Amino acid sequence: MGINGSPASIEASDVVIVDDNPQKILSAIKISRYTRKIVWENIILSALVKIVVLSLGAAGVTGMLVAVFADVGVTLLAVLNSMRALRYNPNKKAKAKKERI
Repeated sequence: MGINGSPASIEASDVVIVDDNPQKILSAIKISRYTRKIVWENIILSALVKIVVLSLGAAGVTGMLVAVFADVGVTLLAVLNSMRALRYNPNKKAKAKKERI
């Protein structure tokens, strides 16, 4: 694990646990699940906005300028939504459960 691992295995891995605490694996799984949830939110939002703008454009209601603004706007919203992962603490719920006991 981590520092004791060979340099080749550290380079080839997706996740490296630096200390020798196996509980970090659970934290990595929680972070990955939260990240996957955010990615799906971004994909669904982007697809819905693109379908709406495409439909309105096909009907002749909107033009190319609205499509460009919608695309840039969805990109900014996706980036801002993704920044929520920076504040995520996988151990937050576990600490709250311990305090109640």
